[in-house]
Amino acid sequence: MQVWTLKNSINQTGFLKGFKSLVFLLALIPLVRLFYFAYSDQLGANPIEFITRSTGTWTLVLFCLTLCMTPLRLITGWSGWIRVRRMLGLFVFFYACLHFLIWLWLDQDFNLAAMIKDVIKRPFITMGFISFVLLIPLALTSNQWSQRKLGRRWALLHRLVYVIAGTAILHYWWDKAGKNNFSVVSIYLGVIILLLALRIPAIKNQLNRIQITQSNSPL
Repeated sequence: MQVWTLKNSINQTGFLKGFKSLVFLLALIPLVRLFYFAYSDQLGANPIEFITRSTGTWTLVLFCLTLCMTPLRLITGWSGWIRVRRMLGLFVFFYACLHFLIWLWLDQDFNLAAMIKDVIKRPFITMGFISFVLLIPLALTSNQWSQRKLGRRWALLHRLVYVIAGTAILHYWWDKAGKNNFSVVSIYLGVIILLLALRIPAIKNQLNRIQITQSNSPL
């Protein structure tokens, strides 16, 4: 008898659907929370700043969770993590859109000239804008039709996620630089570095070998 593995135990379609539904509902909690705070007048003295920071934070949190999916697949051998990754990636784009639109609407009043000036003038806005723009093609091609049409170019395109990891952290880092408060952003930086390091071929292959060994080990 083989040792129990996550892959052997939960490789059922019903579980995957239920798990995806759970992740979907959990990813909506930050949005529901914002609506509740707005309804109950709990957005604080500066509601625009609160909403902007909240949507930005959850964009980064979900981005980190999306990066977790490949290492989890390597460690557990369960391909369901990759199925969830696509949905999480789309939620990253969703919250990034909210983050961008709140800035464009409430901060810039849909003034495109002022927006462009702000993007050019302030480095942290520049990095945030670049991150958002780079997310657009990833979101538009996060479907099987695009994957078939683009072929190998699809994987190359989606490597933009590594560029976004850098620009997003710079966006957050330079935003905090004005207050000289790097404690939280340093944690995000460490998490992203770790998750990217797990994609280094030597480390990735080692994780894969460990998972295969565990799957084949007798009790």
